[in-house]
Amino acid sequence: MNNSPDLRRILKDWPYDPEHDARIVHGDDGRELLQVRTPLGIEQYEMDGRPDGLRPHGMESTLDYHTHRLNQAKFSGAEADFELSPSDCSDLFHEGTLYYFRYVRLFQLKDWPRTVRDTARNLRAFDFLHRYARREEDQQFLEKWRPYILRVNASARVMQAVDKAAYDDALVVVREAIGKVEGLEEMEDDTFKFERERSIMALRELESQVQKNRPLSELEQLEHQLRRAIERQEFERAVRLRDRIRELREQHIC
Repeated sequence: MNNSPDLRRILKDWPYDPEHDARIVHGDDGRELLQVRTPLGIEQYEMDGRPDGLRPHGMESTLDYHTHRLNQAKFSGAEADFELSPSDCSDLFHEGTLYYFRYVRLFQLKDWPRTVRDTARNLRAFDFLHRYARREEDQQFLEKWRPYILRVNASARVMQAVDKAAYDDALVVVREAIGKVEGLEEMEDDTFKFERERSIMALRELESQVQKNRPLSELEQLEHQLRRAIERQEFERAVRLRDRIRELREQHIC
């Protein structure tokens, strides 16, 4: 019975619940694994390296393999001849999808560092394909999703900063991401247009939330109190607040 290929017992032990369909477990050797419960089964991802655990060409990923090829071409002065065939591109597209499946779940689990890692990895793959694919259609194939992946990457980085109470850093990240998405080259593609508009809206909402939750500095609190004092015509208090604000600003300049 223990050797039966029937998965019903395993599935029964973890009933499908779309609200709690991802978890991190430990393998027999102690390494972390990401598991996803689907209505009909369980998917399992490696937490590090390529999500399916394969090592194409003896390397961590197909992207690493082709990057190694490129570095060899550069070393021998043959970078101009380096290109990615349609088959190479297909392999990279498929591999990127595996990382996408994983980082979506990592984001769901609020594993911000690994979400940043995987989205940054896929952005490198986007850039690599855009530059070196032989066919223009392969160069452009992933670009429609660039706004989305920029948004997810930035959102995870923002949440990392917020968890450390580094609100100003979080605002810098989200504003830079908005600028990147807004500055993307136009594409006559409905998916691109939708993803860019949605990503800008989501990032602006995230910026607003960070701003709202960011604790006010002493200077900002005093400036707020000064405005209230003036509105209430509490002029003596307003003078004291003004003097204190001036002192803080002079200290900041020094």
